[in-house]
Amino acid sequence: MKYLVTGGLGFIGSNLVRRLVGCGEEVTVFDNAFRGTIDRLGVLKSQIRIVEGDIRDYESVRKSCQGVDIVYHLAAINGTRYFYEIPDQVLEVNVKGVLNTLDAALENGVQKFIFSSSSEVYHQPLRIPTPEDEPIKIPDLCNPRFSYAGSKILGELLCIHYGNKREIATLILRYHNVYGPDMGREHVIPELFLKLKERSTNFQKKKVVLTIEGSGEETRAFCYVDDAIEATRLVETRGNSTELYHIGNMNEEIKIKDLASLIAERLDLEIDIVPGDLKRGGTMRRCPDTTKVSALGFSPQVSLREGVKRTIEWYRNNL
Repeated sequence: MKYLVTGGLGFIGSNLVRRLVGCGEEVTVFDNAFRGTIDRLGVLKSQIRIVEGDIRDYESVRKSCQGVDIVYHLAAINGTRYFYEIPDQVLEVNVKGVLNTLDAALENGVQKFIFSSSSEVYHQPLRIPTPEDEPIKIPDLCNPRFSYAGSKILGELLCIHYGNKREIATLILRYHNVYGPDMGREHVIPELFLKLKERSTNFQKKKVVLTIEGSGEETRAFCYVDDAIEATRLVETRGNSTELYHIGNMNEEIKIKDLASLIAERLDLEIDIVPGDLKRGGTMRRCPDTTKVSALGFSPQVSLREGVKRTIEWYRNNL
């Protein structure tokens, strides 16, 4: 099969590309290297086709789709700080990106279109663990944080009511706090690592005062990237068109203060946690119900303790 992975230099995208190539598939990566570089793919660089381009440029996307059987559309501006700092660009890139990629896939007769959405579409869900039929919402249009959630909601609508009506199979993946080595700096685990590195003077001081965002009672459910990619491929091969699937691990919900303590333990540090302000629009609790993807055969293999160990080892060796 021939695949196009937009955003293939990103964290999830690059791990997906590795899995596809490892399975003997032919892969084209489309990316503008906004948050990743070609070096992220290491020795795979010579085994794939790489197109550097802007997802907002339809002609570039159209050419990349030629001869492709399956499109994974992961290209987007992600990272919470960007939602607040450049919401206009978040909306432009994410909305034009999915529409361009859908149109290019339709024009080129692509069989299947798989869209990367997010748990952000729920904001504060009413049910925990949260099933896929939980209402999605934008509670405050004036809060720039929701530029990202809004773009993902629009992307889902386009897949179901625009792409699918034009006879292309569309599947939607709602990722929940995927983590692992080389995930960038704009997520909670690397942010906590970098704070601890700074406060401990490169881990020389063994007792550290750590100020965190929020009370620390907020929770997230984390999914190691290898497990997330396994779930992703199961949806591709066994999922039903227009269906929504959570990609996550409902067994690994943890309080942020406990996550900070776990990371500190891996770094051989003692910490005193000081609560801070939670950004406007922040969410108190989030954990997916993964019953649907489990019915396709998914079973997470990497525990949070083991996954954090692997992740922190990578950051300690590379930053």
